[in-house]
Amino acid sequence: MAKKVSKNARVAQRAANAGSGKDHVRVVKSVKDPNTGKYSYKEVIVHKDQVEDFFKNK
Repeated sequence: MAKKVSKNARVAQRAANAGSGKDHVRVVKSVKDPNTGKYSYKEVIVHKDQVEDFFKNK
């Protein structure tokens, strides 16, 4: 029989993994070239708290 993990143990484990890669997301932004009018895509991995700042900057 498997050992049951309590809810408090899972919360503590989540806190221990706070610096892991699950806090980062990949964002893709389309950028229009002013000379040719063609679009290119800028792809960056940022922290999930900085996503709005990435899209605000031109």
